[in-house]
Amino acid sequence: MITKQVISIFTFGVFLIILGAILKLFKWPQANLLLAIGLVFEILAALLFIWKKIKQ
Repeated sequence: MITKQVISIFTFGVFLIILGAILKLFKWPQANLLLAIGLVFEILAALLFIWKKIKQ
């Protein structure tokens, strides 16, 4: 079962990626940073999910 923590981290990562993509269209200088942070949150959520599956 996916915990609320993993879902929350995953959702925040998706939000940052979408926001970064929108801001990239407007040529905002920090858009790449938002995309990168969003990807880090996605990877963190995936690792937490895998860790909890292995731990069971």
